[in-house]
Amino acid sequence: MRTLHIDLETFSDVDIKKAGLYRYAQSPSFEILLFAYAYDWEPVRVVDLAAGEQIPGEVLADLCSPKVEKVAHNAAFEINCINRFYTTDISQWHCTMTHSYYCGFPGQLGQAGKAMGISEDRQKMAVGRQLIRYFCIPCIPCRTNYGRTRNYWYHDKQKWQLFKEYCARDVESEREIHRILQKHPMPEQERQLWVLDQQINQRGAAIDLELVQGALNISSQTKEELSGKARELTGLENPNSVAQLKQWVELHAGQELESLDKQTVSSLLADKEGDQLVKEVLKLRKELGKTSVKKYQAMAACVCPDGRIRGLLQFYGANRTGRWAGRLVQIQNLPRNYIATLDLARQLVKEGRGDILQTIYGSIPDILSQLIRTAFVPAPGHKFLVADFSAIEARVLSWLAGEQWRMEVFRTHGKIYEASASTMFGVPVEKIRKGNPEYSLRAKGKIAELALGYQGGKGSLVSMGALNMGLSEEELPDIVKRWRGSNRRIVDFWYQAERHALETVRYGVQSSLPCGVSFERDEDYLMIRLLSGRRLYYYKPEIRQNELGREAIHFQGVDQKTRKWASLSTYGGKLVENIVQATSRDLLANALANLQFGGYATSFHIHDEVVLEAPEGSGQSLEEAIRLMCRLPCWAEGLPLEADGFEAYYYKKD
Repeated sequence: MRTLHIDLETFSDVDIKKAGLYRYAQSPSFEILLFAYAYDWEPVRVVDLAAGEQIPGEVLADLCSPKVEKVAHNAAFEINCINRFYTTDISQWHCTMTHSYYCGFPGQLGQAGKAMGISEDRQKMAVGRQLIRYFCIPCIPCRTNYGRTRNYWYHDKQKWQLFKEYCARDVESEREIHRILQKHPMPEQERQLWVLDQQINQRGAAIDLELVQGALNISSQTKEELSGKARELTGLENPNSVAQLKQWVELHAGQELESLDKQTVSSLLADKEGDQLVKEVLKLRKELGKTSVKKYQAMAACVCPDGRIRGLLQFYGANRTGRWAGRLVQIQNLPRNYIATLDLARQLVKEGRGDILQTIYGSIPDILSQLIRTAFVPAPGHKFLVADFSAIEARVLSWLAGEQWRMEVFRTHGKIYEASASTMFGVPVEKIRKGNPEYSLRAKGKIAELALGYQGGKGSLVSMGALNMGLSEEELPDIVKRWRGSNRRIVDFWYQAERHALETVRYGVQSSLPCGVSFERDEDYLMIRLLSGRRLYYYKPEIRQNELGREAIHFQGVDQKTRKWASLSTYGGKLVENIVQATSRDLLANALANLQFGGYATSFHIHDEVVLEAPEGSGQSLEEAIRLMCRLPCWAEGLPLEADGFEAYYYKKD
């Protein structure tokens, strides 16, 4: 099979970072400026469409030929741009950005090339950003550019020639990355899953634009009112300025503050002897700081002409584990909703009745935040079927570690928080229920389950909010000790994973855990082979001391905090976390494939939850969807997987 490498340069009046690819490519002003391509290792050719050149007929034919593999970095961009004017089939493409993620590299072309050690003459040209700013987006009319709103190729032919060279270089860089990655090809099942992901992203989800616009209008009014009140209380010209407000708070609170972050504000509000005026102002700040408006603004910016948002999900957005990441509206971190009267609140927002909203619910920013989920709606004549796996990570961890008492809990009543507390404190699980004094133990069981499964300790409990749940710092070590004592197989699982990984890196041996997960390495990687057959990659592994002075595996990867390429270290609990989360992700992927095969259309999915758009009267049911979700792949035999869900005419947290 021949390989056709492609890179495009395009123009649109829509900001792709804010509005996303689909809105960008659907703009009436959208056009393809340059079409660079190369077959296999032949010279790169650049078709100057902006200057009137035409793509050769052979290339157009090959765009939809199953005998030619099309390759691009972030192929979703090329596919959707090409399909505006020509024809190509998603299933015939290979995305080197996704492949880079799969092998543990950065996604951006330039960063991936540097991380892989590609020679400079084949790396992405640094001048590209300036050229894109000049040719690919509208310009501000001024005297020096004679009032034009766009720069065409003939406005600066020297820059244009450099732009063509830049486009050609991207093909060379992508082609070299493709060559390097072929040493560790993506499994075919992953490529098929990427195709399914593209189909889900292209389908997208409908948005209730009336609700979005109503929320934006009410928020604007509320923000002005709250800002006015803050100005009145503080005397500040701009109370929304962090610097001005911090100085004011320090003056009135009589103490110096490092910042005005959430933790500092919460601490000042909780101080019983604190200045009441400061507290009132900080409460206003918390109200103004609600992020609901940003979500609504993002929805308004990226909704397509047909009222749907597309491109909400990034395939393989989490390095190694392969979990999806959110894009645009960031659906992976939507605020929860708690009020029972969502229908009423939505209607009041649509009508712009901020006064009644405030009378009924109190905080307008809070209620707008709770309504964000409900802006996602099914198409007319459809309904949402929403289903999610129950405690999937806890189930997978118990199954892989062979913690039998936990497996029995999941096969029966499923109340893992109560069961964990029962095992930790030697109290019959029947007594841990509302109304009994033993029910207070449930909170300890819950926080232990959330914080300790991946070798976490006292610090993990604090990070998970143990102190905010009423637990004292003195009792946290005891909770850690009790949880580990009642989950000995899980504890063993951490140390087994670390021992196998260290031996594999040190001696190059291949070995397997009792559950069947195996470790192997080559000259470049430590690899963990999951039960699904997928591998987790750790680039350039080595053993050296960590911050605690212990021998640990270090490898090259993307730092999740800085987003930069760096040396990272890992340990048993972290390896187990990667294995469990990756396995849970593979179960979600299996569910998405089952649902598609069963004729169900996925609008989007969040963590372990799927949102399906089902035609009314079609016979599609929540019960069947859950059955399809829980149909296990052959490699997961014996895993007690369960899901639950609901039907709705807007998305919400049930």
